[in-house]
Order: sequence, then structure tokens, then C-alpha cells
Amino acid sequence: MERLVSGVGPVVLGSVGLWVMYYLMQRLRLKNRLQDSVVVITGASSGLGKECARVFHAAGARLVLCGRNQTRLQELAQELTGETTDGNRQTYTPRTVTFDLSNTETVAAAGEEILKCYGHVDVLINNAGISYRGNIIDTHVSVQRDVMETNFFGPVALTQAVLPSMVQRRSGHVVAISSVQGRIAIPYRSAYAASKHATQAYFDCLRAEVERFGLQVTVVSPGYIRTNLSLNAVTGDGSQYGVMDKTTAAGRDPVEVAHSVLRAVNQRQKDVLLAGPLPTVAVYLRTLWPALFFKLMASRARKEHRLKEE
Repeated sequence: MERLVSGVGPVVLGSVGLWVMYYLMQRLRLKNRLQDSVVVITGASSGLGKECARVFHAAGARLVLCGRNQTRLQELAQELTGETTDGNRQTYTPRTVTFDLSNTETVAAAGEEILKCYGHVDVLINNAGISYRGNIIDTHVSVQRDVMETNFFGPVALTQAVLPSMVQRRSGHVVAISSVQGRIAIPYRSAYAASKHATQAYFDCLRAEVERFGLQVTVVSPGYIRTNLSLNAVTGDGSQYGVMDKTTAAGRDPVEVAHSVLRAVNQRQKDVLLAGPLPTVAVYLRTLWPALFFKLMASRARKEHRLKEE
């Protein structure tokens, strides 16, 4: 018996040691996965896109920065080129491709230009988007359509422009930056919530269809982020909202969210919800107890309406 007991210790310690070594090797492998990878980021000149550019550049990715403002993209590329990283990490000067994601007729050509940068795309991060504030009754359908063009049809067109090359190589990762509002709809966000619901559905379908080719698809659904999203939001008549909402001002640091996106790509996560306790509960409540969820949203709508009238 004593021999049996005494032999257990080394076996357990050996097993623990092997597990620790395996864990460390996995972490190292994940850490190095993005080195030399070609990563395309839309909406890269500001907000979350800009912070994603920073963290993926620091990870050794070869970036293709996309957006509407060529000057700001080039300034960011120069800024990243001048940043210092640890000596063990090789970094690259980012390339830039300028186009308007809301003009889907030009997106296919932009996709070709993106592919010419390095010959292929390893990771496509569909980040660019626009928000909306307004009530449905006073919102023209053209505004709803414009939000859908930027938030849904644009990313779909770009994804389908680079997808054939990923399928041919049997390698690639598509990331969609959605929103908690792609899971639940809240009052006075109809166009935005609709576009994000569509995004969730499309990329869920894409994930299932391209799995046989070895491709990865990730949908990241953050809550409020401290960016200019609400400032740049459109209203029911198409004008700019121009207000920094309190919820946005108190939102997550975009740097933190960018690191979460990096981790999601490294770990090949399929669906990531980045929300606080209340939004997370609301997501599950919508599925498990929809009647209560609808009552809560109606109450919220009445409260917001009263505040607007005061």
C-alpha cells in the first residue's frame, strides 16, 4: 500500500507538469498565430477600427486599412509604422485602400484592390458601421435603407468579394463586428438593430456553409463602446444626431474591445458577447421569457418618449 501511495505523487506531478507545458505551448502558438497574417480592417481610421489596427499591428499582422478618408488612413499607417514593439515581433508598414462601404457597386473593385496588396486575405474584420437614433413613425424608409447599406450590404459585398480566394486556399477568417442590438432590439434604434440582426443571421449562415472549407467565422457583439458612434449617428430625416449619449460615454474602452477581438481571432471563437450583466440577462430573457422582455422594452419606450417631450 505504501509503495502504491508513494508512486501516485510522481504520476500526479508528472501529469500536472505535462498539462502546464501543453497549456503554455498552446498560449505561445495562439500568440504567434497572427505573425505575418494579412488582416483587413474596415472603418480603420477611427474608434474601434483604429484600436484594432493598433493591436493587430503589434501582433505582427500585415494590415490593409480600409475607410473613406484616405488622409486619416495614411496618417494611421505612418503612426503605426513609427511605433516600437518588442524585439521578437516583426511588424509591417500597413497598406491602405480607400472606398465607401455604403456604395456596394464599388465594393467588388475595392475587394480586388485589397487582394492585390498581398495576394490573399487571412483575416477580414468587418468593423465599419453607422448608428441611428429616431422613432419609426418619423423615419423615412430611405434612412432605414442607408443604414442597411452601410451596416449589412456593404460588409456582405466585401466578404463575398474576398471569400472565393479564401475557399480556394481553404484558409481564412471572417469577423463581423455586430452589437448586442443584433441579439435584442431596443426602442428608437430600429434601423441599427435591424441591420445588426441581419448581420448576425448572415454570418451565422456563412459559418455553417464554409466550415467544410476550413474557414472560420466570428461574430463579435459588444455593448456600448466609448467612441463617436452616437455623435455620427443618423436621425429619422437623415441628419446627424450629434449627441454623445451617456450610455456611450460610459461604455467600454475601445482598446479593451480591440484586445477582445484579437483574442477571438487567436482562439477562433465563433460567437462573442461583450456586454455587462443587464444586457446579457436581456439577451437570455428575450429567448426564455419574451413576454416579460416585451413589457420591459415598452416601458423603456414610454420613458424615453416622456424624456424627449420634456
